[in-house]
Amino acid sequence: MRWRKLGVVWRPDGSLPWALSHATTPTPLQLSPEVVRVYLSIRDAENVGRVGYVDLDAHDLTRILRVAESPVLDVGEPGAFDESGVMATCVVPVDGRLYMYYVGFELGRRIRYRLLTGLAVSVNGGERFIRVRRTPVLERSSEELHIRGGPWVIAEQGRFRMWYAAGEGWREVAGKYEPTYELRYIESQDGMNWPERGTTVLAPGNGEHAFGRPYVLKTENGYKMHYSIRKTQFAAYRLGYAVSFDGLTWQRRDDDLGLDVGAPGDWDSQAIAYAAEFESADRVWLLYNGNDFGGTGFGLAVRED
Repeated sequence: MRWRKLGVVWRPDGSLPWALSHATTPTPLQLSPEVVRVYLSIRDAENVGRVGYVDLDAHDLTRILRVAESPVLDVGEPGAFDESGVMATCVVPVDGRLYMYYVGFELGRRIRYRLLTGLAVSVNGGERFIRVRRTPVLERSSEELHIRGGPWVIAEQGRFRMWYAAGEGWREVAGKYEPTYELRYIESQDGMNWPERGTTVLAPGNGEHAFGRPYVLKTENGYKMHYSIRKTQFAAYRLGYAVSFDGLTWQRRDDDLGLDVGAPGDWDSQAIAYAAEFESADRVWLLYNGNDFGGTGFGLAVRED
């Protein structure tokens, strides 16, 4: 694959108190032939993330049409699994509604944080999402104690298929403790009730300690996945790519992606993460984050091969 980077598309300008920094996990949804909406986790002065969006011109994806004035999904109530922040990773159209699967952040004392998956639903075209319940749809389990997050869901043949990050270990990386987790797979009949443990589909290799949000697309020959690799040598993400004939057995082809960090001083010089591929105006595009987990905004690349 050959991609041409088009630079940063959007970062918060500081004009909204709830949206002062970051534009994490860009998640596209084609609203119409004219508009591509990108859902994002945007942070306030306390570093707490809420879900908002940016609408892009489908014929010129570097052109901003609209920015959400208020969160479409706010943090949870005190004591809830998502009281410290929310981050959308997948939006699925289901019977005229939109299902948003999101990560809820809960800060800890002896561990830095816990990440669990929630579900919120929109009935007004994605302007506002309401939680289906106050507790996670992926709750803690004995084998997935701290991390059950970063989900990607496809509604297919009467079932919901989910790929997600799961783990319970921690290790020291670049002077601080970071979680270890792998990518697993589970299924659900209704999209709300899921098994307690998934099947491992991708595990970190040598020099890696975690994989971030899997972004899975159906293809003519099976499935392809974009994911993010946390490496131990520099404690920052790089992009990964894998293919599968059934969504269960995956072959890593990271080198085929052909997209890496930018030059020194660029917005993506230290990290590149959370890739989201989609088609619009007869081209293939990739949204992604650069340095600081979206702290420099989100950018765009176009495929040219």
